[in-house]
Amino acid sequence: MNTPRSLHEELIHHNLTDPHRRGSGLSDFILGAQDGLVNVLGVVLGIAAATSDARVVLVAGLATTFAESISMGAVAFTTTLADADLYQSEREREYRHIVEAPKLETKEIRDIYERKGFNGELLDRIVETITANENVWVAVMMAEEHQLSPVDRKTAMRAAWVVGLSAIVGSLVPIAPFMFLPISTSMWMSVLVTALVLFAIGAYKARVTVGKPMRSGMEMMLIGTISALAGYLVGVLLKVPPLP
Repeated sequence: MNTPRSLHEELIHHNLTDPHRRGSGLSDFILGAQDGLVNVLGVVLGIAAATSDARVVLVAGLATTFAESISMGAVAFTTTLADADLYQSEREREYRHIVEAPKLETKEIRDIYERKGFNGELLDRIVETITANENVWVAVMMAEEHQLSPVDRKTAMRAAWVVGLSAIVGSLVPIAPFMFLPISTSMWMSVLVTALVLFAIGAYKARVTVGKPMRSGMEMMLIGTISALAGYLVGVLLKVPPLP
């Protein structure tokens, strides 16, 4: 039998032991790191298989790293702005609707909460309370009807930096072995290290969100390494003959 916690103990549990996580920052990090790991691994494996030249591999890998990070950061920036613009346009449309078609919008509120199991006098009070304040009314419609959450345009730059920097960090992982080891050894070491990092990212994602760390880690590792091996196959098929 669980012993009831005091309010102070519940605050400690809520804020320290089991805090809420910010999903957007985590998703931005995973997006950038996974993309950098997988894409650059595919490039370096393909170039290594085609040329067997460590210098060419490093040049191609680093060029891909920085081009990829800038591109991914730009995509994160424009995507966040697009989400913010979509939310704002739908929000403005809802304000117009509650002025121009209040009966229809009231019915939509009633239908939403009726589907949740409310009925009778309680449902009437809920509908009356929500529709009494247009800001609350619109907020409910945005969340319940459109399944949209507010997006702060200021977070677009932060998302760009997180995605871009995590892409650089992720990209350097598969490149690193080629700086210190023979190219044949570097190829397998690059695959191994990248697979372990992908596993760690997947396991971490499951720990801070929901899911089984082992399963999530294995899924990300397998999907990432199999995707990257496509680059190796291209390199093998298009192998460049050594210069005389």
